[in-house]
Amino acid sequence: MSRLAWLKNPNAGRHASGISEYPVKELLLCEAFSAEDTSSCRLSTSSFTMSMWFAVLHVLGLLSVSCCTLGSEVNVPTPITCGTRAADLPDTRQLVLCPANCSLWSLSVFGSGVYASISSICGAAIHRGIITLSGGPVEVHGLQGRTNYLSSFAHGVQSQSLSQWSSSFTVARTISLPLEVSSQTSSSSTVVSGAVKKPVKKTVKKPPPTTANRDCPVDMALLLDSSYNIGQRRFNLQKSYISKLVSMLKVGSPGPHVGVVQTSESPRTEFYLTNYTTVKDLTFAIKEIPYIGGNTNTGKAILHTVRTFFNLDYGVRRGYPRVIVVFVDGWPSDNVEEAAVLARESGINVFFVSVAKPAPEEVNMVSDPDFMRKVVCKDNEFFTFTMPSWFGTNKFVKPLAHKLCSIDQMLCSKTCYNSVNLGFLIDGSSSVGDGNFRLVLELLANIARSFDISDIGSRIGAIQFTYDQRMEFNFNDYTTKDDALRALKNIAYMSGGTATGDAINFAAKNLFKPRTGSGKKFLIIITDGQSYDDVRVPALAAQREGITVYTVGVAWAPMEDLRAMASEPKDSHMFFTREFTGLADFHQPIVRGICRDFTEFN
Repeated sequence: MSRLAWLKNPNAGRHASGISEYPVKELLLCEAFSAEDTSSCRLSTSSFTMSMWFAVLHVLGLLSVSCCTLGSEVNVPTPITCGTRAADLPDTRQLVLCPANCSLWSLSVFGSGVYASISSICGAAIHRGIITLSGGPVEVHGLQGRTNYLSSFAHGVQSQSLSQWSSSFTVARTISLPLEVSSQTSSSSTVVSGAVKKPVKKTVKKPPPTTANRDCPVDMALLLDSSYNIGQRRFNLQKSYISKLVSMLKVGSPGPHVGVVQTSESPRTEFYLTNYTTVKDLTFAIKEIPYIGGNTNTGKAILHTVRTFFNLDYGVRRGYPRVIVVFVDGWPSDNVEEAAVLARESGINVFFVSVAKPAPEEVNMVSDPDFMRKVVCKDNEFFTFTMPSWFGTNKFVKPLAHKLCSIDQMLCSKTCYNSVNLGFLIDGSSSVGDGNFRLVLELLANIARSFDISDIGSRIGAIQFTYDQRMEFNFNDYTTKDDALRALKNIAYMSGGTATGDAINFAAKNLFKPRTGSGKKFLIIITDGQSYDDVRVPALAAQREGITVYTVGVAWAPMEDLRAMASEPKDSHMFFTREFTGLADFHQPIVRGICRDFTEFN
């Protein structure tokens, strides 16, 4: 049996004496050059380039033209050293070949899953579990730079943390070999005189690039269930579902940004908001997320996400609604109420996606039957979503995506409209008169109407003052806009003297001192005359308590008093009009000023 025949069908002569011991590539060279002495043939292999190998294979008829016609471009793994960095590669996406027996202690790797481009490619591939110490092919995918590369120990490699780097990369297994050597000779690969006819190259229409959904400007953390309860198979189905979800959301600037946290015994951030900003890169990263196992500690994962994920250093954008989407197969293992309260007070909208919820015989195993109602931003059915199982979930992708982009219904987002406490200090002295008092209340109602008043949103409170003070209603009395506006319009006019300084002290102690949530505090003072007491010291004391003061003067109100009470900068926090009818002009400037102050505060 000739060596060429054996190479074409190695199993036919597996035990032929002297044949099976020869490496294939050396036998190919020997056969190509009719060398009988294989030892001399071996000496020549190191001088051969990859293009020479293709030529030899083609001559021997072992390379199908349909696979690799001479002269066509072939994606061949580029051999690299153990220390080759991603930054050293000319292309952002490349197939490389890592050598065997890299010294683990000498590999410099920065990051986990996503690596800084100064990292060793082979070191990152071993750390990720793509290859072993025996080496092998690795796909390298270049990415944008990021902050906070996480350190971890995996597969014998200790990666290091890094605060920031200009470019990143991920590594992946090769799905299929780019070069296929067929054991069947092809008629088209036979050496004939004349030019070799190239196959007709089919034109493949590429789908148009996905553009970001500008109508969905949210920063979103997806909390994946990685517990023992879900198991490896359903975990993969979960990843498939969220891949379709992010495709439907059309992630990217200035649209939605998405990061992932795993829920298990201990939570783990897989990647942050700006690590992947295209659908293609994000779905690839989701596919690479490994299964962890452990208990379904949902509360612990929410706390971790609120405290560490939504950080400006990790790509959170100012003014964008913040969303946590919690996926749970079954029910949580721990308490979620404390975490949910913290999320709401931090302005984060928590959605809960329940899959395969407890059966009647399992309900007694659930520590808190009301966990869904407690964990969400608001128990109004908008923030909950249920799927019967992880199978056949395609029909549930679009409805959930629609909810996650309904910005106007995200009641927990911290904005100047739903995260402030507005206190109104209203002059009820005799010089105002009942008719003008109604004009004052109309201005305050217009200001209040601009804000989203609710039990988890903005709140208003009102105090009327003369020589005495009367609490009309506090921040906790009315938690709907309609009720609050009705109470404001129904305030009865007192009549009396004017002691504005005492009224400010009363407001600071009785309206703002009790717990009023995490909203920014504002006090709007409306007066029409000279105060009988000092206003400067009480106003400064209130401002030191974190209360921003706006002053509105009418008729005989002294400008020096208005300026003394107003917060800095004075000119943008004080207003004056000669006539009560002029109060209507102050509605929009005051609302805009509150939003400006809120933005600067946050």
